[in-house]
Amino acid sequence: MTSLADRIDAALPQTQCTRCGYPDCRSYAQAIAAGDAEINQCPPGGQQGVVRLAALTGRTALALDPERGIEGPRTLAVIDESWCIGCTLCIKACPVDCIVGAPKQMHVIVADQCTGCELCAAACPVDCISLVDVTPGRSGWDAWSDEQAAAARARYAWHQQRLVRDQAEHEARHQATLEAKLAEASAASPMNDPDELGRKRAIVEAALARARARQNAGR
Repeated sequence: MTSLADRIDAALPQTQCTRCGYPDCRSYAQAIAAGDAEINQCPPGGQQGVVRLAALTGRTALALDPERGIEGPRTLAVIDESWCIGCTLCIKACPVDCIVGAPKQMHVIVADQCTGCELCAAACPVDCISLVDVTPGRSGWDAWSDEQAAAARARYAWHQQRLVRDQAEHEARHQATLEAKLAEASAASPMNDPDELGRKRAIVEAALARARARQNAGR
């Protein structure tokens, strides 16, 4: 049987825009289920989204909180190729990995995967990303669909898994480097100052301990 948080999460548009005040749609769903958040904090879902959440939670349907933003059409992020500097900040900001590119190369947005979250536009240091209305006259759930939300949720889950994998690989490389340095220090000439060798070993071992602690914390 699905939990209330699961049902609420399934009723959210999954843009992962953070305008609700939480890091992602799942966190917002959990906060609503716990009674820590109101049901009117999701601009992408619009007023119809508030009604959906009211039906699930048994709460009164409130007006959309204007401090979170206003209901509007679904948008698509577009990169101006002539201004893009290839900084990759938009790629790092995208919650569904729909931006393709490499450092110092022009980036491209995969249109049918973009959720219009606006996070890439905020991250761009040269303001080369604009948001284009792709659903004129339609907003909230009238501009979105359950199928699109499900696809966005799946891409966000994959994005999160990739971040964990990338962090683990980074930590593994870092740990291998430190272990190599420790081995090098251990194999140093006996003529080296024992106190200096001990100091170097202590520094490397402390760095190794910190790296292992970060790796364990990420699991």
